[in-house]
Amino acid sequence: MSPSYPAPAGWPAHATIREVGLRDGLQSLARVLPTEHKLQWIQAAYDAGQREIEVGSFVPARLLPQLADTAELLAFAKTLPGLVASVLVPNLKGAQRAMECEAELMLLPLSASHAHSLANLRKTPDDVGADIARIVQARESSGSRTVIEVGISTAFGCTLQGRVEPAEVLRLVRAVLDAGADRVGLADTVGYADPAMVQSLFALVLPVAGDKLNCGHFHDTRGLGLANVFAALQMGVTRFDACLAGIGGCPHAPGASGNVSTEDLAYLFASMGIATGQDIPALLALRERVASWLDGETLHGTLWRAGLPRTLLPAGTVPEASCA
Repeated sequence: MSPSYPAPAGWPAHATIREVGLRDGLQSLARVLPTEHKLQWIQAAYDAGQREIEVGSFVPARLLPQLADTAELLAFAKTLPGLVASVLVPNLKGAQRAMECEAELMLLPLSASHAHSLANLRKTPDDVGADIARIVQARESSGSRTVIEVGISTAFGCTLQGRVEPAEVLRLVRAVLDAGADRVGLADTVGYADPAMVQSLFALVLPVAGDKLNCGHFHDTRGLGLANVFAALQMGVTRFDACLAGIGGCPHAPGASGNVSTEDLAYLFASMGIATGQDIPALLALRERVASWLDGETLHGTLWRAGLPRTLLPAGTVPEASCA
């Protein structure tokens, strides 16, 4: 699959898409998807070229029964060569489970919004930062090789608090890096960001975090998800979270429409000549399967409606009849 035009000089040759639908997507739905379907999802995503998947979260099953099978999913994902399987953990107990199960990466959420942090984790941002420091210490003392990534949520604003000061985001980034976190990402949890905000905040944080700032997590609540990815890409970020079919959201963001769609993001990069290793027709076929499993749920994304343009169709593909 080749781009329509040569990529301009300066664009990265490769970008990474981490599929987070199995965690961020499914936790926002009331239904519990059977483990068998989740295992099929992981295998099909892997077969489509996906090499980073967030398979779930180590949280109490009574709180999120949708994610109660995370250990089983992680064990299966670890059998697939070259797949980086990550899990989200909200506290030390969850981190210990992730290390016991030998997750390659655990994502620790830290809200830059004081109000969101209290609503989501019942702790202040500084309390969560102290927990992260304890998790780092536990990782070091255990000899675990699990990578610790901190996601700074509500980095661009909050439905509960409103404005989140960039200086507060920077302070928290400094704190978690000083505590020993390996990576950090910025998340537009409630879909408030625009491209100018994205470039401004990444420009502020990059001099402090350097290449440890290597993930952008954008929601498409107000239709700017892909535009915000592009803005971060221009700042040198090449790793992004996305959900198949654009599912996901935040319980504290009324009307949220979910994360950027994996298949739409893969198409954006492919059209620009940036390799992701993704087989887009295979992703669209997987989307159809997931849509059947989630029948009745609201799904998002746009590529599935129109399909790939002729300029990006794989060799030998017969395009659909064109409109008159």
